[in-house]
Amino acid sequence: MKAVVFEQFQGPLSLQKLPDPMVKDDGVVIQVTATGLCRSDWHGWMGHDPDIVLPHVPGHELAGIVQSKGKNVKKFKVGDRVTLPFVCGCGYCPRCASGNHHICDRQSQPGFTHWGSFAEYVAIDYADTNLVVLPESIADITAAALGCRFITAFRAVVEQGRTKEGQFVAVHGCGGVGQSAIMIASALGAQVIAIDIHEPSLQLAKDLGASFLVNASKSADVVAEVVSLSKGGAHVSLDALGSAETCFNSIANLRKQGKHIQVGLMTGNHQHPKVPMDRILADELEILGSHGMQAHKYPDMLQMIEKGLLQPQKLIERTLTLAETVTELPKMNSFSNSGIMVVYRF
Repeated sequence: MKAVVFEQFQGPLSLQKLPDPMVKDDGVVIQVTATGLCRSDWHGWMGHDPDIVLPHVPGHELAGIVQSKGKNVKKFKVGDRVTLPFVCGCGYCPRCASGNHHICDRQSQPGFTHWGSFAEYVAIDYADTNLVVLPESIADITAAALGCRFITAFRAVVEQGRTKEGQFVAVHGCGGVGQSAIMIASALGAQVIAIDIHEPSLQLAKDLGASFLVNASKSADVVAEVVSLSKGGAHVSLDALGSAETCFNSIANLRKQGKHIQVGLMTGNHQHPKVPMDRILADELEILGSHGMQAHKYPDMLQMIEKGLLQPQKLIERTLTLAETVTELPKMNSFSNSGIMVVYRF
């Protein structure tokens, strides 16, 4: 198969011919028809993920067709058109038994724990637990935009944030996951405040339903501006970027008993950020994480997409060839793109 490979962290990527993956008894091999390019792939290439063993094939947001299946797979057949969350549960551990496959004790993640979807084929473990059949009305390119950023935002806004109509929701960072959160919160009837330093990203946020825009590079005090716009502070606030500054601001701009959701990955010097603990205590603020979403939770999201309440295809900025990821992946930290890029030509 053709696949994009890196052989050292922060080293060159190349398009190579590699052996096709082998199917496991509980897994499947998927022919990849579309795969998203995500900043998490950049984190992996940088060496921020301890699970990656070199040489490595990145890629974790995908749609495709089941090409072969293991003998123990009962729910899916060859030819099924499928997608999956980027965190795959084992189906057996205590976390999976409680329905929380996204924090499985033995989780696998294509593009991290094993070779991923920047390839013609990818192997997926525990298929019966993790695969999701795609409705005919949802295109491959749209499905590939769901697998990491969109589902993480959906869980953050709907499950963790418990967002309600009329509430104020602040979204710090308007990249793929932030734009997804803006679309989802707006669909639920929330008043969304979008915060970013990139004017095109803010304009896209407005198109996706944001009620208010804050350019953090021009604001004298981001926290005070959000508190003013939200008439006392956000009910729910997301750090969709993952930095010490956006994390602090997201907590500090909450109203009493508000919820902060950490969505953006915190790496390097940002792993242990300063937080306003005095306010967390005095105002009974909630601090929550959001890391993906379980496959069995997909139906509610897919129904909203089929009804037109959510339109993740609007987040797709452009499509790429597999070969173009060689140059595009190292640039993911430049935040030069307002929307999502999807590989659609192999």
